Amino acid sequence: MSASSRKRIVLLGATGSIGENTLRVIATHPDKLELVGIAAHSNHARLAEIARAHPGVRHVAVFDHAAFAAAKSAHAFPADVALHGGLAGLNFLAQLPEADTVLVAVVGTAGLEPALAALAAGKNLALASKEILVLAGKFVMAAARASGAKLLPVDSEHNAVFQCIQGHPSADVSRIVLTASGGAFRDWPVEKLAHVTVADALKHPNWSMGPKITVDSATLANKGLELIEAQCLFGLRADQCHAVLHPQSIVHALVEFTDGAMLAQLCPPSMTFPIQHALLHPARAPGVDAPLDLTKLLSLEFRPVDEARFPMLRLAREVMHAGGSAPAAYNAANEIAVAAFLAGHIPFLAIPQVVDKTLQTLTSFEPADLAAVLAVDAEARRVATSSLPTFRV
Repeated sequence: MSASSRKRIVLLGATGSIGENTLRVIATHPDKLELVGIAAHSNHARLAEIARAHPGVRHVAVFDHAAFAAAKSAHAFPADVALHGGLAGLNFLAQLPEADTVLVAVVGTAGLEPALAALAAGKNLALASKEILVLAGKFVMAAARASGAKLLPVDSEHNAVFQCIQGHPSADVSRIVLTASGGAFRDWPVEKLAHVTVADALKHPNWSMGPKITVDSATLANKGLELIEAQCLFGLRADQCHAVLHPQSIVHALVEFTDGAMLAQLCPPSMTFPIQHALLHPARAPGVDAPLDLTKLLSLEFRPVDEARFPMLRLAREVMHAGGSAPAAYNAANEIAVAAFLAGHIPFLAIPQVVDKTLQTLTSFEPADLAAVLAVDAEARRVATSSLPTFRV
């Protein structure tokens, strides 16, 4: 593939775990992929390293205003690199004329506006920030349809479903099953959960991820968010979206068709597989990491999810049936609760309690526009924050 025919990538969230794995994919396929823009919340030193390693990068954005000011004064970027700041900077990068695909790996809801900006500009959107669809799924999907741009899922589970349903009419899909590792406390006695520490919660058995998503994996909020996202992404009913525990994290999702047959997608627990699939789609190429070795002993175990042990999944299921603004409230309250837990302000078991109290306080409705969704997000954060003193350690 000639340099002119390489896919040009903008990476929002370049310094996180998804970003670092994306850089590995791009480095493995320099003949097929070129990095042209990068952004991060505040780690401008790492952004400068990335810019120097990728000569195609001409635009860099730093979201945090203090970090942006520090980046400007540091003069660490090559002279031909333009530096942009704040949300406006992310939106600018999302619409770069030279970009083909924008990969959004921004933690939380800060990636919503850039994702919509990318779609409005006709860019293919590789989406790793599940909160975006949970918060404003119907508006994001409408924007994708209006622009004709591709929306390519990067989460390993949604990417797996995407691969399994290719070539099959949606009417043939009976249900989808997302797999969950069970996180750090999958095999802990229930009574021990009352004494969980932050360090305990960050010891994921299979995946290397950021703190927030690692805690979400321990509560199974991550799987709840993924079920909500899958419902939106694939146009499914709530009762068509299921989850099972799969400790090995090798089967990432299964799709059951109306005839009872199931297709599954398998690969090692490395994010390079779904990232590469999304960036190169529809092409295939040798992967970054080694594939499964079926000549070695391989065990695949599946267990039902105990929703009494994992109440965040039960709450997610209730939210999916409620629809409307409920998913946005669930996501916002969870972000507040997880941040409070990571800061040592509330115990681990208080996370679902904060979310439940927020959902009970707010009345779900069908948002008419994006402003209404953002208002729900803000109100849910206010309600969740006000409830924190009730649960303090």
